[in-house]
Amino acid sequence: MAMAFKMATTGMWVTDECKNSFHEMKWKKVHKYIVFKIDEGSKLVTVDKVGGPGESYDDLAASLPTDDCRYAVFDFDFVTVDNCRKSKIFFIAWAPTASRIRAKMLYATSKDGLRRVLDGIHYEVQATDPDEMGMDVIKDRAK
Repeated sequence: MAMAFKMATTGMWVTDECKNSFHEMKWKKVHKYIVFKIDEGSKLVTVDKVGGPGESYDDLAASLPTDDCRYAVFDFDFVTVDNCRKSKIFFIAWAPTASRIRAKMLYATSKDGLRRVLDGIHYEVQATDPDEMGMDVIKDRAK
């Protein structure tokens, strides 16, 4: 089976699995979140983990490593003050303080390329610790 790739940024490629998983989350609602990682050896952005529709934001936060960077997208469902159901997709750039400088630089320079491939993101959150991406931050941004 041949894999197609999209160029994310200089020397970094995004696998079709990333784009396909994102579309399944966005249109079919089969995933609540997706965690992406960069394989430094192959220079590929790949899917690290997907959260099923029954999983929560806490499950996403718990799946992020404390010592390495990741990207994540989260489909946030909420009800507005006028009782309308809404859904907003958040892009999370996770770069914990304990991660290597090289990893932080690699993820920072590759982020925009991945975001271009994942069409339909509403908000972006950059976090170095769990408090910076807490549910209060997400709810506040989605207003």
